[in-house]
This record gives sequence, structure tokens and C-alpha cells, in this order.
Amino acid sequence: MPITSLEQILPELHDAVGPVILISGVGLLLLTMTNRLGRAIDRARILKRELAAPGESERSHLRAQIEILFRRAKIIRTAILFSVMSALLAAVLVVLTFVSAWQQWQQGWPLGVIFVLCLLSLCGSLIAFMGDINLSLHALKLELEAGEK
Repeated sequence: MPITSLEQILPELHDAVGPVILISGVGLLLLTMTNRLGRAIDRARILKRELAAPGESERSHLRAQIEILFRRAKIIRTAILFSVMSALLAAVLVVLTFVSAWQQWQQGWPLGVIFVLCLLSLCGSLIAFMGDINLSLHALKLELEAGEK
């Protein structure tokens, strides 16, 4: 018998709160990552314009920085991809929670698998994000070393 009353759907709404909060958190993470991606792209464009003016020793330093920025942008893109996958899986989890309640499916393992995939995607995103942070610190070190010369 499908769910038809409010009393029957309230427990399902309660179960859906966790994934919805996860979607909100991932949304904030995505905001941070897209801002970092935008800054890396803008900085690469500035350095590209500066490449025309300096001497050869300065050019090689600028090329190295542009290369690092390009690698950072690819890493951030990967982190964003994993974050988006996590948010989509959380949304699918909410939908399947309601559908399984309405259809009275007793199999809980599909929901568990989707939840684990959602969290694994989030972990992948955070690992890639840390890779970007580490690479940006490496770029800062190179810039500081070049400034001392």
C-alpha cells in the first residue's frame, strides 16, 4: 500500500534531511573551488600578458608559473567534478528515499551504495582540493625564490 498520509511521509522527510544538508555543504565547497579556479585562470592570463615584455630568464620563470597555474586549474576541475557528483548522488539519494517509501521497497542496500558513493566522491573532491592547495604553496615558494635573485 503506497504512502498517502502525512504521518506516513514524515519519517521519510526526516531521513532526507541528512543528504539535503550534505548538498548545502557541497554547494559551499563548490563556491570555494570555483572562486579558486577563477583566480588561477585570471592569474594565468595576467602572466601570459607579462610574458611578452621581460628578458629570457624572467620568461622561463613566468612560463613555470603559468604551467603550475594550468596544473592547478586541472586539479580544481577534478575537485569540482567530484563535488558535483557528490551533490548529484545526494539528490538521487533523497529521491530514492521517497520512491522506496512510496513503493514500500524493503531493499535498503541501493540507498546505502548511493550514500557511500556520495561520500567517496566528496572524499575525492577534498583530496584533489588539497592537491591544489599544495601546488599553490609550491608556486608561492618558486615566486619567493625568484624574488630573492
